[in-house]
Amino acid sequence: MRILVLCTGNSARSQMGEGLFRYEGGGSYEVFSAGTKPGSVRAEAVAVMRELGIDISGHRSKSVGEFAGQAFDYVVTVCDNARDNCPVFPGGAVRLHWSLEDPAVEGTETERLAAFRRIRDQIHERVKAFVRENARTAGLRP
Repeated sequence: MRILVLCTGNSARSQMGEGLFRYEGGGSYEVFSAGTKPGSVRAEAVAVMRELGIDISGHRSKSVGEFAGQAFDYVVTVCDNARDNCPVFPGGAVRLHWSLEDPAVEGTETERLAAFRRIRDQIHERVKAFVRENARTAGLRP
């Protein structure tokens, strides 16, 4: 199963989503992330994912254009801007939209990390539910 996770900057939410889908999918998914206006991967995203034992330090921000013409089973948008500006992918990908706040807040390091943890945990819960549902519909043990 091929999954593309999209947000605006491909710097936090979609990067964490990519890492969480890979982790929870246990190799069952081919997962990518991209942004409509890519920037760079946020250090806070790397740090809070490391807390779960997931290393995204080697990830880079990618433009959604890099995936033009590729088929995906699911395209998951994790911000409203990405949903509104998401291109059409061939093959009839199922679109899922998870409207999540941007964790890139101003404040102390402690406050910034708390915001990233909160969004990471929201994404994690949705990813786990997705994996359980797909295991159930495929007749596998969740």
